[in-house]
Amino acid sequence: MLPVIAFPAIDPIALQLGPLAIRWYALAYIAGILLGWRYASWLAGRRGAAIPPQAFDDFVMWATLGIILGGRLGYVFFYKPFYFLANPAEIIMVWQGGMAFHGGLLGVVAATWWFTRRRGLSFLSLADLVCAAAPIGLFFGRIANFINGELWGRPSEVAWAMVFPHAGQLPRHPSQLYEAALEGLLLFAALAALARRDAILARPGLLSGVFFLGYGLTRSAAEFFREPDAHLGFLMGGATMGQILSIPMILFGAALIRHAQRQPTTHG
Repeated sequence: MLPVIAFPAIDPIALQLGPLAIRWYALAYIAGILLGWRYASWLAGRRGAAIPPQAFDDFVMWATLGIILGGRLGYVFFYKPFYFLANPAEIIMVWQGGMAFHGGLLGVVAATWWFTRRRGLSFLSLADLVCAAAPIGLFFGRIANFINGELWGRPSEVAWAMVFPHAGQLPRHPSQLYEAALEGLLLFAALAALARRDAILARPGLLSGVFFLGYGLTRSAAEFFREPDAHLGFLMGGATMGQILSIPMILFGAALIRHAQRQPTTHG
């Protein structure tokens, strides 16, 4: 008999108000955006930051749109293009789940570029604040994945393996919790330690580079325990889609760190 921990089976609906259902998935996004906003605003008030706190307050709506639109479109095009081509009406049904981090990232990058262009601000300086706060949203998002019983791990005999309600009878890695710990807690701690140093904030792009590199590495590591999407399976060389999409993030992050270290410091 394999060791198994019972899946907690938390109701994905946090609150039901008549026909209105408020899901943990939606609350996770709200919590990540609000807490990330407050944390980034606090960072903007530090001496080495080049972005005034009130500018980030104005930016948060832009970031929210980038997360939602980019995350959904990324899921549509990266993971299920043919399904949504046959069912286009379902593209807007974000409440059913189905968001891709890499798409959300591209959406936020686009929002950051457009906002800073309109305001005459430093793109990389604002991107640093966004990247420093991003692991907060990643943490809550992965916890919501766990509550939904989705994106489960590969079959395993570890003592903490779980049988997920829609994944058959085999015990599996709770890979959502691994990702919450790696992409969320660990990456946030590393970025927070760097952001405490004014000299780091004074080098635009450095925090962003560490985020891209750190996320790409932690996501790639977690993918070894996560079951690949059934409609995609394993791809080139046994890699998953998440690992393939993380390769350009790792390369870009390393290049951005190198670029930031070669530039003169700025002062807010």
